[in-house]
Amino acid sequence: MFKGLGGLGDMAGMMKKAKDMQDQMAELQERFDQITVTGESGAGLVKATATAKGQLTGLDIDPSIFQPDEKEVVEDLILAAIKDAQTKAQERAQSEMQKLTEGLGLPADFKMPF
Repeated sequence: MFKGLGGLGDMAGMMKKAKDMQDQMAELQERFDQITVTGESGAGLVKATATAKGQLTGLDIDPSIFQPDEKEVVEDLILAAIKDAQTKAQERAQSEMQKLTEGLGLPADFKMPF
């Protein structure tokens, strides 16, 4: 009568894996606040530091670029460094997520809903 439902015993194992994954995801989200990346532009004249969540935490500008007639260049360099830091933050976050999913036996291309 219950033929075909033999896999229900695996349901408890699946639920435990899901709970473990949820716990690991929470830990990873907390770690994203501590992981930092640095983006650069202008051969390192402008550096932007961000968390793996993409929040800008620091900006370092070499004083040699402060020429009044090059204001637009400086602004462009700042924006480029920030964009570079945000891109690196996103890549780092994806890398950390991939490590987590691989450790749980999920496919490498598995996408999390967040």
